[in-house]
Amino acid sequence: MVGTVTVKFVGPANVNEQIVRANMQLREGIELDDTMIDHDIRSLYKTGFFEFLEVKRDVRPDRTVNLVIEVTAKFRVLSVRYDGNKQIKSRRLDKEIKTKSNGSLDERQVKEDAEKIRAYYQKSGYNQAQVSYAIERNRVTGFGTVTFSIREGAKVKISDIKFIGNDHVKAKKLRKEMETKRWWMFSWLTGSGRYKDDQFEDDLDKIRDYYRELGYLDVEVPADKVAYDYPKSGKLVLTIHINEGRQYKIGEITITDNTIITTEKLRAALKQTSGMVFCPSKIDKDITALEDAYGSGGYIETRVGIIRKPNLNTGNIDIEYRVKESEKFYVESIKIEGNTKSKSTVILRELAIGPGEVFDGVRMKTSKLRLENTRFFEDVNMTPEATTIPGRKNLKIAVKEGRTGNLTFGAGFSSLESAVVYAELSQSNFDIFNRRSMFQGDGQKFRLRLQLGSKSSEAILSFEEPWLFQRQLALGFSIYRSSSNYNSSDYQEIRTGAEVYLRKRLFELVEGRLAYTYEVVDIRSVTAGYETIYPPGTQTVSKVSLQLLRDTRDKLINTTKGNRIEFNTSVAATALGGDVDYYKLELRGSQFFPIFDTQNQVLAVIARAGVMDAFGNSATVPFYDRFYLGGPYTLRGFEYRVVGPQTTVSGANVPVGGKTYGFMSLEYSFDIVEPVRFAVFYDAGFVNASSYDFSPSNYSDDFGFGLRLTIAGAPLSLDFGIPLTAGDLGSKKGNQFNFSFGTRF
Repeated sequence: MVGTVTVKFVGPANVNEQIVRANMQLREGIELDDTMIDHDIRSLYKTGFFEFLEVKRDVRPDRTVNLVIEVTAKFRVLSVRYDGNKQIKSRRLDKEIKTKSNGSLDERQVKEDAEKIRAYYQKSGYNQAQVSYAIERNRVTGFGTVTFSIREGAKVKISDIKFIGNDHVKAKKLRKEMETKRWWMFSWLTGSGRYKDDQFEDDLDKIRDYYRELGYLDVEVPADKVAYDYPKSGKLVLTIHINEGRQYKIGEITITDNTIITTEKLRAALKQTSGMVFCPSKIDKDITALEDAYGSGGYIETRVGIIRKPNLNTGNIDIEYRVKESEKFYVESIKIEGNTKSKSTVILRELAIGPGEVFDGVRMKTSKLRLENTRFFEDVNMTPEATTIPGRKNLKIAVKEGRTGNLTFGAGFSSLESAVVYAELSQSNFDIFNRRSMFQGDGQKFRLRLQLGSKSSEAILSFEEPWLFQRQLALGFSIYRSSSNYNSSDYQEIRTGAEVYLRKRLFELVEGRLAYTYEVVDIRSVTAGYETIYPPGTQTVSKVSLQLLRDTRDKLINTTKGNRIEFNTSVAATALGGDVDYYKLELRGSQFFPIFDTQNQVLAVIARAGVMDAFGNSATVPFYDRFYLGGPYTLRGFEYRVVGPQTTVSGANVPVGGKTYGFMSLEYSFDIVEPVRFAVFYDAGFVNASSYDFSPSNYSDDFGFGLRLTIAGAPLSLDFGIPLTAGDLGSKKGNQFNFSFGTRF
């Protein structure tokens, strides 16, 4: 049994005894437990206040044990001082370090803090800054004073980066590989143009790797030969010395130890051939290609090794791919782990491989990619798992569920809708029949959005089942009500309707969408005298539409390459229960060309054309569904929807829309600092009153510039458009400033 528990300080007692006892479970009168003593020692060490701890026992005749806890406290920090910091204030440096007043004095941490201060100075442009430290300990009080001595040096900008010895690679290509950049007009915003030690060391490694990829395997880029010159005050010139060595090429290629697949078939899988430059990364890809050739046939444990043989006669490098073949495997069963929300069927339907089939390694990789593309999971791992059955393996799938639901609130402002507030609830892994799991897990899509603006309001409820009857056929619907008066200041438009659709991948990258829409269009608050142009009242529009879409863009926001082609056709008819008869045909396309990798420069080309006409009981197409151009998504130098046919009312030109249109836009953009981009654009288009009148004689065009930003995951465009040719718009011609959310593509 524990008798007394005494705390004894060895050295200065700069820690209160109550802190020691508060971190211990040992108490007088309890049963002595060695496990509890070990726990208390670990607990005291974790506080960070103690240098050394020892528990001494004094066993008494009555079998009680008196305990003495001897503690040697660490020095504490009395204060942190800075000496020599003239350009950066002490309170700003305090934010960079972890050593704080009244905290434990850890010299290792002080040393790390000195490096952090130096790194901050380098980031701020003082690449010659030197930081040292001194600790003054008072062994009576147990406190120490930390002093950081700083030599700031001059604040410099990198004016040039030069290379010596780069006989076969241009300097601009080497600079492109580096994170260290020369100072330029936007460096104050991007943070580039300053010298940073760690970054520059990584850049030297990148230059070496770049040369090796070009076949210069013996390249040397010595860090100790880098020259740092200061031609003017505040300017730094970096000179990097390179010893390229010789360029190696691939000599003879042989494949050995292969019996299952012929050498000819394996050679066909290789991309690198004799005479090509020896590129390590491409050689690694060829090794993967050979293993995939076996893996696609079920020989998933086949491994390919490589032996490089320098050929002294030719100067090239001969390559031998040595194959270690495995037996053929089939899939026994599929085991799924980690799907706490998603149903197993959601995972199984994405797989390109199943039980009883050949264990195709390539299809396994495809299945992994499909599951990742669902965005239901943060992580997906697929591995073959051994079984007791010869020639059989289980496919083990381990997933980590991701967040698929979002509740967002926000406010915005655009040149069309002015102020707007919204709330949106969405779930991309919805399960309409699973209340117990918060309606999650079946891969369905659900969205509810409410929006209220100074010129518009909207409510929309949508749902989609992407695997109808467990087939790759999507069935969805939406119910909506929107009210707006930004289409025109002369009337208010309210649309209430519903849409149901089927969507399916038809072939390759082409997707088809067949939809039926029924909506009620209510025109209100028409300006006096405009009733004949914008007839007030309600009309029902019942239509069937078909969309064919092919999209190869690399990303939806800030696209850098690829294209999107979209063909839309729709027919509204009284035979379907509506009040109007018309049809519409529209073709939209966009192509993105990466120009230069530097600053991610991209040229976007957009083209659109459409035609519509009335038939049956309708004399013309309703004005609210005709074609209009102008505004932030089309002709950015003109007011919204003013480009096109007009009529005159009380001496004023009023847009009435047209039945044929054409539109083209060119936009060149580059990164200022991610995710901010600068854009220069040119737009041109026409809208004609008659159907199938594609004459561009009455065209309008503009040019301008703008910024592209990403705010809370949403793209924001700020554009200033300047009209060039205004067709028959007359007084509508004038510079326009547009800002809008979303993309134009």
